[in-house]
Amino acid sequence: MTLQQLKYLLAIADSGLNITAAAERLYTSQPGISKQLKLLEQELGMQLFTRRGKSLVAITPAGRDVIARARKIMREVHNIRSLAREISGEQEGTLSIATTHTQARYVLPDVLREFRERYPRVNLELHQGTSEQIVELVGANRVDFVIATSARELFPGLVILPCYHWDRIILVPRGHPLARAPQPVDLAALAEHPLITYVFSTTGESSLKRAFADQGLEPRVVFTARDADIIKTYVRMGMGVGIVASMAFERADAKDLLALDAEGLFPRLTTWLGFRRDTVLRSYMVDFMSLFAPQLTAQLVKRVTELPGQAEVDALFAQQKLPLRTGEGIPQPGS
Repeated sequence: MTLQQLKYLLAIADSGLNITAAAERLYTSQPGISKQLKLLEQELGMQLFTRRGKSLVAITPAGRDVIARARKIMREVHNIRSLAREISGEQEGTLSIATTHTQARYVLPDVLREFRERYPRVNLELHQGTSEQIVELVGANRVDFVIATSARELFPGLVILPCYHWDRIILVPRGHPLARAPQPVDLAALAEHPLITYVFSTTGESSLKRAFADQGLEPRVVFTARDADIIKTYVRMGMGVGIVASMAFERADAKDLLALDAEGLFPRLTTWLGFRRDTVLRSYMVDFMSLFAPQLTAQLVKRVTELPGQAEVDALFAQQKLPLRTGEGIPQPGS
């Protein structure tokens, strides 16, 4: 058994059991991968895939176990290489981040620009998706960091570091009835209007829906999207009242949209950064953390990695006050 065979095995699994696609992913030949798979199955004395003719159609139960262990082995290979580079002082490598649209669009640009200036020889990979899509990337060992909000229960294998709090805001066109209503707007007034907000998670209860339900109200959500820019577009069209993350409101939006304060209407949310406990954190990875969340100093991150589990990490951060992030275009009180 060789590392190359395990690498080929994972490429097949991650390419939908398409050997040709796996070969393209690894810049090698399809016959070469097929040969190495056959040799691996012969050495193990078991079939890892069921076949129909020359095509692979499913992973066998034994194959699932082997693939899971192969992922762990290749992860350790990656860690050993990272450790060697860190010890030798090489400031090059790859940083792969999985996150949501809001983080990628409104929070990360300045962070990544600064990071690139500091580490021009580090390749950056940014994967954007829903929480469920990010879970798949983590399961395939394709990312170093996850940046997300809520849905912590989907990532039991990660060390999770809280980074900042944020609130939702209410978006309406200038001249909308809610803009003339007594402020702050309450949920009863909001429930009288069609709403446009983020796609609801398929794996857990929506805190937005729960806030309405707690007051015996039923929100009329007429449109959902993953992208706050799309939500703002449809608010401008008059399709409904938008409910988005506060940092999604930019200065240019103030030309035709009003951001109404929704603090206290919905639960305050926390964005976190997560990584696998067995990850070898390169110095540039730790530096990225502090760029994204300045309170995550190298000393604090080192202390976190020495803790035995997430419960201890949560206890440590319970003593820390997190910053509150808002949008650049939200006017200050009295302005």
